[in-house]
Amino acid sequence: MYKNTSQQQYATLLSESLSELSADDAHSKKEVKVADSLANPPRRQFTRQRRQLSAGARRQLAHLASLYLTKLQQRLPPRARIGLYYDGFGELPTQPLLDWCQRLGYFPYLPVVGSLGRDNKGNVDKHLRFVPVYHSKLLNIPTRIHHLGMKQNHHRRLLWARELDVIICPLVAVDKDGNRMGMGGGFYDTTLGKGYRSGAKKPLKIGWCYDFQVVEQLQRQPWDVPLDGLITPSGIRWF
Repeated sequence: MYKNTSQQQYATLLSESLSELSADDAHSKKEVKVADSLANPPRRQFTRQRRQLSAGARRQLAHLASLYLTKLQQRLPPRARIGLYYDGFGELPTQPLLDWCQRLGYFPYLPVVGSLGRDNKGNVDKHLRFVPVYHSKLLNIPTRIHHLGMKQNHHRRLLWARELDVIICPLVAVDKDGNRMGMGGGFYDTTLGKGYRSGAKKPLKIGWCYDFQVVEQLQRQPWDVPLDGLITPSGIRWF
């Protein structure tokens, strides 16, 4: 009964959310399906759709997605360390993830860009580290805006990705094999690449997104790190 009710809620909300998209975006969705077999579709097709959802629709869809977190917690140890992120670009809101962590006694963390300075070529080192969260609301966390546009908090105690049990990864699109398209900066692929290639079992890499961000197939580059699982408003899947 509970599952059927959730599915009905999702179907109703999805219908309402899609009606908010313009005719141009509906046309873009058709283009995405065609582009799947040829090359990766432009990121703007997905980011535009995300931004055209109302704040209320985003929150409700995030609530529906959060119902599937019970399936994720079955794979986690007690007092797990969970890497989250700020949703600042129309993404599926991440506040329900923070609520979930605090309800179950998990320890939430947020990514920090540039904490390692610059590499030997003078570029910002792309290895992310993670800062603990001590607030109950993401909006209340003191932040600074990185030059790339994302919010981040600073703290003396930073963890490496390998010290986390799960990292919830932001994404623009993901395919049905778990291949992820990010914003193009390469921060998560760089951060997670060494552990992935060595066969490390943690952290679990979990995507968190709207259903319209899931496509049939994406082109994969040698440096890309695929996801272990994906949570959307319609369910959870493992790769």
